[in-house]
Amino acid sequence: MSTSATPRRARTGDAPPPRTRNSEAEVLRGFLDCLRASVAAKTEGAPEPGVRTPGVPSGTNLLGLLHHLTCVERATFLGERITDWQATFRAAPGDGVAEVVARYREAVRQANKVLDGCTDLGAPVPRPNGPAPSVRWALTHLIEETGRHAGHADILREQLDGATGR
Repeated sequence: MSTSATPRRARTGDAPPPRTRNSEAEVLRGFLDCLRASVAAKTEGAPEPGVRTPGVPSGTNLLGLLHHLTCVERATFLGERITDWQATFRAAPGDGVAEVVARYREAVRQANKVLDGCTDLGAPVPRPNGPAPSVRWALTHLIEETGRHAGHADILREQLDGATGR
């Protein structure tokens, strides 16, 4: 019987689900913030040019996923209009990992600032123009969207340099 040790892979800063207080808003925001931190950590420090290299036939790459999530945050919580969602899956050629991660974190900061002013989950997300979903719907959608893409990011990062999530 062989007892050879399996080499330990680098990990990407994932955290287990948060322990939040009990209100619905605290639970939803806690889970969303945990997922946000996870997807940023999966992208942060990823090597160029691999971070732009598609890991699947559809062309999905790690940097593009984070750029897309930045656009989703800005559209959902800040009311930014997106006319071509497919284009959001591609970061600009001149954008490096640090810039894309910083833009994502800034979008999250701005979104959280909006959410800090929302006391009723049934009320619409404050928007400068047009109809808006309820805060509850927006939080639930971002949990679903960010969680889905965090799973994609797990796989893409492991393919890229072997780093894994939790």
